[in-house]
Amino acid sequence: MLIRYFDNAATTKIKEEVLKEMFPYLTEEYGNASSIYKIGRNSKRAIEESRKRVASLFNCEPSEIYFTSCGSESDNMALKGLAYIQKEKNTGKNHIITSKIEHPAILESCKALEKQGFEVTYLDVDEEGFINLNTLENAIKESTFLISIMFANNEIGTIEPIEEISKIAKKHNITFHTDAVQATGNIEIDVKKLGIDMLSMSGHKIYAPKGIGAIYIDKNIEINRFLDGGHQEKNKRAGTENVAEIVGLGKACEIAEKNLKTYQEKLTNLREYFFKKIKENFKDIKINGSLTKRLPGNCNICFKNIDSNELLFKLDEKGICASGGSACSSGDNSISHVLTAIGVPSELANGVLRITFGDFNSKDDVDYLITSLKKIILER
Repeated sequence: MLIRYFDNAATTKIKEEVLKEMFPYLTEEYGNASSIYKIGRNSKRAIEESRKRVASLFNCEPSEIYFTSCGSESDNMALKGLAYIQKEKNTGKNHIITSKIEHPAILESCKALEKQGFEVTYLDVDEEGFINLNTLENAIKESTFLISIMFANNEIGTIEPIEEISKIAKKHNITFHTDAVQATGNIEIDVKKLGIDMLSMSGHKIYAPKGIGAIYIDKNIEINRFLDGGHQEKNKRAGTENVAEIVGLGKACEIAEKNLKTYQEKLTNLREYFFKKIKENFKDIKINGSLTKRLPGNCNICFKNIDSNELLFKLDEKGICASGGSACSSGDNSISHVLTAIGVPSELANGVLRITFGDFNSKDDVDYLITSLKKIILER
């Protein structure tokens, strides 16, 4: 059976160009990058070349990029690293502002910090998933040291007003972090122009392998390391470097930067074609998230009177891979915290379907998906 994959927000297929560039560092170029002999120096050189490629995608200095294992680690590194430095230096700053629709990596990190005496404000969002800028500014206290708002939501695709948030943070001399795991490679991100102080990203969302990520930290921001051991990544993140996957991430970032506009256009066209067909063929639906300020490949729809898990199983029987929300919450049968936050009623939230398009999707795939949905939902 031909597999039709529509879950690119969960993970993407490694591109051949990426795998090809990785392969030598899985075979003959196996040296430890901390070693002084030639194959060690070759690995070190490959890491630094990849650092330049990642930095280029975000328009920052290579020295401001640190490699991690994934987006979740990058989020933890940003929040906990900055929080711990406040406590170590006894700054009197212990307040973080975030939103109720963040990825679990942010929300769970905040909960962990609350147990250690930090205070967290969780901002509400409107029915499209946007935070209110006035509410954000009113939430700021003398003790606020960090604002962390995701660039674009992983479930409903809404793109937050990042530049405006940054201006508020700068006005009050507060560090601004954004989880850009979903936005990276989908929309242009210039950290200097947007005023972002820290940014998290993950390789497997942009056709690089799983198990590699990165964090951008402005050179003027000081954080504490929370992973002890060696002195890799300028003493910010201990552990022998995963050279092959770092190389893969660098190549994926290079491809993403080069093809950004054509990639955006392709995914936006697929998304709008899908929405058009959905509206033509189905009643009692709700499209979640902003219809204008939205990730190009994201479609999040609720169908009335159908169970999401049942729908996903039946789609799987037809060779279709889709999801009901965040892959990091799979196995949790509760209603999505994102849909709850935007006020979707339970009778609709139980029937959520997230479709996220990628580089390997086509219009024919969309037609097959619509036909399959009609058979499953309308012919019950």
